[in-house]
Amino acid sequence: MSELAILGTYSVFVASYVVFALGKFPGMKIDRPGAAIIGAVLMFAFGAVRAQDALHFIHFGTVVLLFSMMLVVAHLHLAGFFDWITELVVTRLKPHHLLPTVIFLSGLLSAFFVNDIICLVMVPFVLKVAGRMGIKPVPYLLAVATASNIGSTATITGNPQNILIGSFSSIGYRDFLWHLGPVAVVGLFLNWLVLWWLYFRGEVHDVRTGGAVEPLNVEHAALLKAGIVTLLVLAGFLAGFPPPLVAAVGAAVLLITRTRDPHLVYEEVDWGLLVFFIGLFLIVGGAENAGLTERLLGFGEHFNLQRLSVFTIVTAILSNLVSNVPAVMLLKSLVSRFANPHSAWLVLAMASTLAGNLTITGSVANIIVVERASREAKISFLDYFRIGLPVTLLTLLFGWLWLSWIR
Repeated sequence: MSELAILGTYSVFVASYVVFALGKFPGMKIDRPGAAIIGAVLMFAFGAVRAQDALHFIHFGTVVLLFSMMLVVAHLHLAGFFDWITELVVTRLKPHHLLPTVIFLSGLLSAFFVNDIICLVMVPFVLKVAGRMGIKPVPYLLAVATASNIGSTATITGNPQNILIGSFSSIGYRDFLWHLGPVAVVGLFLNWLVLWWLYFRGEVHDVRTGGAVEPLNVEHAALLKAGIVTLLVLAGFLAGFPPPLVAAVGAAVLLITRTRDPHLVYEEVDWGLLVFFIGLFLIVGGAENAGLTERLLGFGEHFNLQRLSVFTIVTAILSNLVSNVPAVMLLKSLVSRFANPHSAWLVLAMASTLAGNLTITGSVANIIVVERASREAKISFLDYFRIGLPVTLLTLLFGWLWLSWIR
């Protein structure tokens, strides 16, 4: 590549990451997926990525796993699984049980399904329950956001960045769960402690009589099929079969139907996120061709990133600057050349996920919660930061100590 082409490639890379950090291009309506598409096209224009090599940079296992899990969760959602869980919980809850229920339900579901999707269905649940109990929903909405991030740390399928790491690192599903499952469990208890201390310490709930119970919209046959397939998919993950293949088979089986309109399923898919991933693969691939990897390696040696404590801090900071998925894509070239890449991959997954709890813009899950609830409950930056800062520091500290000990 010529010097001009290298300069252009680096400019595209930096500009793309600025948009990833800000959420949109200043003064224009270019969002993250749009920036990923534009950046990828410019990588071709500057010659950093050649057409015949493009498929080499796109990790199809990651895209297939993410897409397939979206289809599986879409079928569960449309069949009424989450409505059924909501009603099951609502009819048995007392007000002082709501906080731990929201935390551990969000965390458990996010551990096995993509956390962004779980936030989409948990926000209406919280608003409905809080309204029927006559309590303020904000603490419980904060619990959904923070717990979904923490719970998603546990497995490869918990969030988009873990899906990336699982694909690049070849770490098995059970191995990943064994190392990061305890971080998620302890993190959920820490989250409960902080929320209780900040919002409920010494308070007594003032509860009104609940309203009429809404009719439950559950398609029993579809729910049974979706539930069985989901359990088989999770069993396949734990048995050690390739997650993309297992998830794809499960999604394909669910698409075999005589009653479900497939367009309803496709509407549940986050196509923008899939496009974002593909564009990001090409942007980072082009930057690597232009020498980014070697520069990053020099940076890593200078700051001794192979120390897990340093790598945890750098990952957490970078994840809040540019968002966790772009941060993982940027750091993946470093990790593969560490002396102990297994531990480094796990630290990258842990830190990039837990760091997302620091601010509203730290993860897509947080933004989903705030935006979905905005009509009924306003969550300001300071409202979130008040809980996000202690939760992030405590969970990152425990995650680092645990991985330093268990490796």
